[in-house]
Amino acid sequence: MSDFKVGDKVTGIYKTGKYAGEITDIRPEHYLVRVLAVLKHPMQGDLHSPKDVEVGFFHERRALAFREQANIPKKMVKSFENDIPDYQTSLKDAIAQFKEALQNDESQWAAQSIKNIETLEKDYFK
Repeated sequence: MSDFKVGDKVTGIYKTGKYAGEITDIRPEHYLVRVLAVLKHPMQGDLHSPKDVEVGFFHERRALAFREQANIPKKMVKSFENDIPDYQTSLKDAIAQFKEALQNDESQWAAQSIKNIETLEKDYFK
């Protein structure tokens, strides 16, 4: 595990999403990361029952917002050497990749996830 300092560009996995951003604080077990781009959109549904629609509530999982800060466990943070992409562009790309993967999945989970993503898109890009 690398030791990072405030201001370093990193990637971090938060819940099931992956983000690029910068470290704004260092804590004993976490880095506080300011989100500047979305690299992978979060999965939809219950985090404790992945790809299952037979749960009490099928969660709509939003991507972290531009400049939102998240405590990310140190082991989930890696160095990011590339230029950080524009947030809106990265969010559109992450959604497109997620939807493409869902199109090839005929499960109920994929169908419900597509519905959630389409609802989120209307909110993200209004």
